[in-house]
Amino acid sequence: MSDPFANLPFDLPPAQCEAIAVAYATPPRAYHDLHHVGEVLRHFADVAQGPGWTHPHDVAFAVLYHDAIYVAGAKDNEARSAALAREQLAQWPMAGVDADRVATLIELTAKHGTLSPEDVPDEETRLFLDCDMAILGAETAVFDAYDRGIAAEYRGVVPGWLFAINRKRFLKGLLSRERIYLSDFFQGRLDARARTNLRRAITTKR
Repeated sequence: MSDPFANLPFDLPPAQCEAIAVAYATPPRAYHDLHHVGEVLRHFADVAQGPGWTHPHDVAFAVLYHDAIYVAGAKDNEARSAALAREQLAQWPMAGVDADRVATLIELTAKHGTLSPEDVPDEETRLFLDCDMAILGAETAVFDAYDRGIAAEYRGVVPGWLFAINRKRFLKGLLSRERIYLSDFFQGRLDARARTNLRRAITTKR
């Protein structure tokens, strides 16, 4: 795997890198792993080269920790990930980083698929949330691997038939939205391909 931290706008202490890696390896995941973090950071870098970030370090830390705690089906993954971010930012402080802002961004990822642009307080938050959802507008093979990864994470957690029903409901909900992405930057770049991916995925859910 390529360096998942390559697109960070700062260097992390090696011990912090290791702590993050350990968090993302527990339990083993098929999608919500360090590779996912690296991909979200790649979109973070695209934004940095485009509309830009107001507080890039806060957003980068939110990306780093947003799925640090992930148990398929759990309702408190985001809250626990935010708490871990606070804990580790206290252990490895960085000047100018707002831990409250980092935690708030992480907690908002629990609302993916339910928010409209007017529900989100600022453009930076919209862009952060869209970085995490950019996978929906990925190339066909990449999106399909993501879809399989989510299914693998839920295997053994809920019956396959129930997962298929719930997953199809979630995907159809996304497709029915006026906008899949909250920011104009991602909406213009990825909405059309995301809708194509979602339609195809929905037809495969039985």
